[in-house]
Amino acid sequence: MGTALKLPIIDLSSPEKLSTSRLIRQACLDHGFFYLTNHGVSEELMEGVLIESKKLFSLPLVEKMVMARHGFRGYSPLYDEKLESSSTSIGDSKEMFTFGSSEGVLGQLYPNKWPLEELLPLWRPTMECYYKNVMDVGKKLFGLVALALNLKENYFEQVGAFNDQAAVVRLLRYSGESNSSGEETCGASAHSDFGMITLLATDGVAGLQVCRDKDKEPKVWEDVAGIKGTFVVNIGDLMERWTNGLFRSTLHRVVSVGKERYSVAVFVDPDPNCVVECLESCCSETYPPR
Repeated sequence: MGTALKLPIIDLSSPEKLSTSRLIRQACLDHGFFYLTNHGVSEELMEGVLIESKKLFSLPLVEKMVMARHGFRGYSPLYDEKLESSSTSIGDSKEMFTFGSSEGVLGQLYPNKWPLEELLPLWRPTMECYYKNVMDVGKKLFGLVALALNLKENYFEQVGAFNDQAAVVRLLRYSGESNSSGEETCGASAHSDFGMITLLATDGVAGLQVCRDKDKEPKVWEDVAGIKGTFVVNIGDLMERWTNGLFRSTLHRVVSVGKERYSVAVFVDPDPNCVVECLESCCSETYPPR
């Protein structure tokens, strides 16, 4: 394991929006990662999602493959994905289940695949409740991100980022297996997220690491601990591009620590029809759009 990294803690319930937005700005400049606390999603609901997630991944493979992912949503088995193309492994040692909103154009184009109600009666209502709650968090957070970028608080809503709900939830189970040769084994190999912002809830098992300087060799990896009841938030490639490279999309990975690890990632992305171009507050004559 690497050295421990102390990330900034952002209190979403703070009435001091400007000071909170300044803290977010600094976190996005320095790390591209921060903790989000007092966000309004109950610990009971967060725990319920992890419980239902474990039930899904405990189903026989043949029942999970009925919901196999075709496109964006559904089940993905172990080794189905390899995020670091240069890796010599057969694939990342994780299995996943992805779902999104059932509403809007995207909900019709990419329908969700739900487990049978007789198998997991609480699964769908729990997940749909979680989706709605985290979307509320995301919209509130993006108001503060807009302020952090010297924009109007409702900027992202004004440009149509949330016209159709493009965000998806990804349930993850990392097998925890280790390599008998002693080589480092990754549940998720090194990558940066593609979208705007990711909100991650974990079961507290270690393994998440970040590399703050992705161009440096050899790479220096630092551990990010899970804090009960908080989200780990990170900036994605799209937000880095939107901000002209001001905010950092940080390289990260999940290494195997010899035990199972469960997490829930929510990828908050804009409506595909939203025009993404360099923000006026992120460029100047001396720092033109890339």
